[in-house]
Amino acid sequence: MLRLRVVKVLVFAGILIATTTCTWKASEPSVCFSENILPIFISKCSMSGCHESGSTRRGDFTTYEGIMTKVDAGHPLRSEIYTKIDGNNPSMPKKGYTTLTAQEIYYIKAWISMGALNPSNCVTVCDTTSFKFTEDIQPIMNTWCVGCHSTSGASASGNVDLSNYSGVVNAIANNQLMGAIKHSSGFNPMPQGGNQLSNCQISKIQSWINSGYPNN
Repeated sequence: MLRLRVVKVLVFAGILIATTTCTWKASEPSVCFSENILPIFISKCSMSGCHESGSTRRGDFTTYEGIMTKVDAGHPLRSEIYTKIDGNNPSMPKKGYTTLTAQEIYYIKAWISMGALNPSNCVTVCDTTSFKFTEDIQPIMNTWCVGCHSTSGASASGNVDLSNYSGVVNAIANNQLMGAIKHSSGFNPMPQGGNQLSNCQISKIQSWINSGYPNN
């Protein structure tokens, strides 16, 4: 009888440890503010009339400091920036604009849960020799641009739709795309209200264009 009780205790302890371990691992994804969080707010929330640069009434979501005014670090359910994007009836982004994906919502929740930090050691190895459209170019557009430049939400800003291959190719004409993302004189700097894309991202897009912008 005693042996049976010991076995039951050990089994219960094993289940508890396994559950705790799985939960702990699930709550620690690799999330970097500059690479995973800021682009979401730049693309989906900082258009004109919303949380654009310099907005004091609604909040400026183009900077870490501005985003943190709506965040209770460690507590996503007490953070306005999270509660308004999740649930059965999210109120943000406003109706008619491109909604956040399930992965984007998960990233934001995980980032807040882990303390809503803005570390300076988020480093990504850049391979400038890789520039496939589906694996490299479209993901950059999805991350930084489609919040404004997509017909799936509000009307594509400036009649530029960067949510698909043909739209991106159309934006190449007259150096429109590269001029905007390089913040060249005479072009509207993009992302709007945000910092310039990384040198790695710009290099990938330029290399893809120089190679004849293949749809690969």
